[in-house]
Amino acid sequence: MSKYSRIGFATKLGGMLAAAGSAIGLGNIWRFPIQAGQSGGSAFILIYLLCVALFGIPLLISEFAIGRHARANVGNAYRVLAPNTLWKWIGPLSVLVAFLIFCYYNVVVGWVFYYTWDSLLGTFVSMGSGTEAVEAFGEHFNSFITNPWKPIICLIIVTAMCHFVVVSGVQSGIEKTSKILIPGLFIIMIFLAVFAFFMPGATQGYKFLFAMDFSAITPKVILSALGQCFYSLSIGVGLITYASYFRRDVNLTNTAVSIGVMASLVAVLAGIIIFPAVFSVEGMSPEFGAGLVFVALPNVFNTALSGVPFLAWLVPVLFYVILLLAALTSTIFLQEVTTAYVSETFGTTRHRASLYVTISVLLLGIACSLSLGPWSEFKIFGLNLFDFVDSLTAKFILPITGLGASLFVGWKLTTRQLWSELTSYGKIRFGWVRTFLFLVRFLIPSLIVLIMLSNFDLI
Repeated sequence: MSKYSRIGFATKLGGMLAAAGSAIGLGNIWRFPIQAGQSGGSAFILIYLLCVALFGIPLLISEFAIGRHARANVGNAYRVLAPNTLWKWIGPLSVLVAFLIFCYYNVVVGWVFYYTWDSLLGTFVSMGSGTEAVEAFGEHFNSFITNPWKPIICLIIVTAMCHFVVVSGVQSGIEKTSKILIPGLFIIMIFLAVFAFFMPGATQGYKFLFAMDFSAITPKVILSALGQCFYSLSIGVGLITYASYFRRDVNLTNTAVSIGVMASLVAVLAGIIIFPAVFSVEGMSPEFGAGLVFVALPNVFNTALSGVPFLAWLVPVLFYVILLLAALTSTIFLQEVTTAYVSETFGTTRHRASLYVTISVLLLGIACSLSLGPWSEFKIFGLNLFDFVDSLTAKFILPITGLGASLFVGWKLTTRQLWSELTSYGKIRFGWVRTFLFLVRFLIPSLIVLIMLSNFDLI
């Protein structure tokens, strides 16, 4: 038991939904369909699900075991369990990656907020439809992200939302918010998925997603699926902090499996919603890329539903609402990881620590936003600040922190410490200890090294 005294999640369900909220974000609804579209659809999904089972869930269990046993935030957990060793640096590195991701990720969340507002006002309906409108939607997006003040206003709004939830506390803020946002997200997604079933391109969309083509499985697809696990499950970012709030009777394996299933379900539902719409519009391709959510989809929805004006307005509204809900649950998590570390390490109150984090995030976030417009000439290793922070976290720091968690559980935690967490202190059975240890000691570290090599084009 650590010296850190904290209020944990009040209920098992609340803790599970909060942890699921940390994993469910833009990586599931935005990045996953892009990766699937560019990596063969069904082949990518199959490999991704296997990666979640053999790679993602064991890593989630590892982070949960570290967090609950240390009863400390991720920045201090390794130091609590392995004092005066080099392992202590994995924790602060995890806090750093959470902070840096928070800074640029919140810029994108601001874009989602703006597009949610745009869709409510019916802006997309008035912009036209079809191939002749593609340029208009592209110009609309580019003019927004390069604007010197509009994205910053949106950034301030979404950062303030996260700040308000976190200062409200673990139970009254994070847990209660998760109990509202996560079920709301699933309800709207299921409604949109049912609606997508009746779109003209539904059959083609389902075929692209689920008709298995084993010839499309390549080393590149496998590596893409592995990389997607980091984004979809928030591995290496700081779930250790949330796990430190878990009650002792929480089944860590069931919780990890539930989160893996929920995150994967959101990702697949996103594909079920998006690809029938994409295949319903002539000339549109599932391989559209990064502009899928902000350039292609508004035009796709507008074109596919042009005969029913009300639906042409409603469907984009609901889509951007689910995107915003998912994004907010992730940003709340990132804010909490950094706030808990500052509060517990420097002995300050949650309110003050959260204020420090919010101000810091806003300053760097504003710089990231401006680097796409007025400050675009400023480069770091040939990248603007937004892309540099993205590349630094995704290609370098995240794999290191994920690797650290796996090796720490596999080689540093004692058998007794690990057994107590995997069995919830003897209350449940855990029948695959040897398999689990093989995964976290050998298979997962090897796969993470492959991801790192592929990130730098070394394989």
